[in-house]
Amino acid sequence: MTIDEMVDKTGEWLKGKGPSNDVVISSRVRLARNLAGFIFSDYMPKSMAEKLVGLVKNAVDNSNYLKKHTFFSDKDITLLDKEFFKERHLISGELVEAKRPHAVCFTDDEIVSIMINEEDHLRLQVLQSGFNLVEALRLIDVIDAELENNLDYAFSPTLGYLTACPTNVGTGLRASCMLHLPALVMTKQINKVLQALSKMSIAVRGLYGEGTQATGNFFQFSNQITLGRQEEQIVNDFEKIVKQVIEHEQEARIALSNKRLTKLADQIWRSLGILRSTRIISSGEANSLLSLVRLGCDLGLIKDLNKNKLNELFIVIQPAHLQKIYRTELPVDERDEKRASLIREKLKSVSL
Repeated sequence: MTIDEMVDKTGEWLKGKGPSNDVVISSRVRLARNLAGFIFSDYMPKSMAEKLVGLVKNAVDNSNYLKKHTFFSDKDITLLDKEFFKERHLISGELVEAKRPHAVCFTDDEIVSIMINEEDHLRLQVLQSGFNLVEALRLIDVIDAELENNLDYAFSPTLGYLTACPTNVGTGLRASCMLHLPALVMTKQINKVLQALSKMSIAVRGLYGEGTQATGNFFQFSNQITLGRQEEQIVNDFEKIVKQVIEHEQEARIALSNKRLTKLADQIWRSLGILRSTRIISSGEANSLLSLVRLGCDLGLIKDLNKNKLNELFIVIQPAHLQKIYRTELPVDERDEKRASLIREKLKSVSL
């Protein structure tokens, strides 16, 4: 698949399907793996890094599950391409900035992606739509086992999988969910929830993970402890915590609907009106307004807007996507104009 082909579609995880998809946008399970006999990525000489990329590519090519995949080495892609992949949650900010030889591989449906020579030699991830951590874990275990047949992982009988960061040692597993929590924000309960999560060793980040702040009422939650526990236990414990957050958000939505429906509906319809008429808009403002429109869809106030189309909008209005869509580099002010134009086009059929 070429990057131009990717511009016209988005991954399966954005389809707005899966359990509790009114609150949970996506579920992700990620594994950190390193190869025996290779030093960690940050200290690796160029020749060794290139050799490692070649070994992983060979293992991927021999995987049954990864038959329909696309593989890009850093030589094949530009910085804008990498920003584009980051906006689609296929790679991290660290890989965007990496200077050493590196690569990314992902399946055509973008459910599975593999970063090569990020902080660890391999970062495997599976993304599922909605609240679907169990299926994500099942898939990643299959892929991890296939790759391990062709790669010699660095493993300690006492510590487990060895990783560049001590917090990942053990299973190397991080489970995370992207949640849309507008009602908890609007009812000013979000800080209490975030404080409680912090005490349970749950990391809270923004739309694009580590180093990003929450925007558009989107929060990414992930586990922080990987040592001394089984993968299933980590996922099950994390799943229980996320379920509680989902319940709090749903209760807050009911409370808003019961106590201040007219005011809430006014905010939602005003947001849709602005999006349908604006000529200039930043990504931050667009995310905030689209968040309210999404809440309106989930509450049944807006009935003729497809959730898949709405979820896609959160991605395609990001800077790299806009430049890929219009096939030219755009300064900030022109991006704001193109973003407004794209949003008007996508929402023109929605009744006010």
